[in-house]
Amino acid sequence: MSLGGASLLLLAIAALALALGAYPVTPALLATVLWSKLGGLPETNTAAATVIFAIRGPRILGAMLVGAALSSAGAAYQGLFRNPLVSPDILGVSSGSALGAVAGIFLGLPVAGIEATAFIGGLFAVLAVYGIAAAVRGRDPLLVLVLSGVVIGALMGSGVALLKFLADPENQLPAITFWLLGSLASFDRGDLLVVTVPVVVALLPMILLRWQLDVMTLGDEEASALGVNVRLVRASVVAAATLMTAAAVAVSGIVGWIGLVVPHIARLTIGPGFARLLPMAALLGAGFLLLVDTAARTLGTIELPLGVLTAVVGTPVFLLLLARGGRGWS
Repeated sequence: MSLGGASLLLLAIAALALALGAYPVTPALLATVLWSKLGGLPETNTAAATVIFAIRGPRILGAMLVGAALSSAGAAYQGLFRNPLVSPDILGVSSGSALGAVAGIFLGLPVAGIEATAFIGGLFAVLAVYGIAAAVRGRDPLLVLVLSGVVIGALMGSGVALLKFLADPENQLPAITFWLLGSLASFDRGDLLVVTVPVVVALLPMILLRWQLDVMTLGDEEASALGVNVRLVRASVVAAATLMTAAAVAVSGIVGWIGLVVPHIARLTIGPGFARLLPMAALLGAGFLLLVDTAARTLGTIELPLGVLTAVVGTPVFLLLLARGGRGWS
């Protein structure tokens, strides 16, 4: 599949997501609403306009942005750490965001406050990991980063468990559980800005450093011999991937498997070159999460958690990829 084919597939999934729901939006109805909006004509169907522009439309864009962010971060981390099992939460960003969000819910903060604490928590976790790695000298820097991420992630997970134990079981605990399972049910137009700006800002260094990332897959010594500033490139990519992951988790909760599985699919589809891998991973990640989110809100009478569905879909897909393409990583 080419990048153009992936783009067309994403557009088709977006059209399907816009059409499905309790209030169906047919192509004719969509064309009518868009024609009225673009032409400045009086709105003839305010209910459809509300669904398209205020409810379903922002959620579709949000699912695409979150999916693209998690998948892009996963592709960057897998290349940087030269490990196919790496995902965006390898340095504890998801655990830190979870602790921040749970603390916000525990303190009774509004939705914007919970998103802010989740974002800050994710950044703080990675800063702690990097602080530990900087203090440990004479060891493999990648190994120290990964082990520090495991330790900080476990510590943040303990904090989440403690706050769940102390939370009000009638009000706070259900909200905490729902957030940890992942959902875009409350996503609105205000959240678009929250996630768009960090994702766009984080994509810029990844695009600029795409060739250096390809060289980094050869190893630190080889990359240094070829003129790559290994420490600067690694810090820049980790900061960018952390920023977009924290922004995505802040608005969607914990949504696993996307940053692990989708980069594999993109790599098998278009090759390991990061200049083409990054846009393909972003497109496929956006389409995958949009498809999952559409299923989450339409399959049952109540909305299903995103994290559950991505695990149900991601597990067999990953096992299939492991069976078919795992040798390419050896």
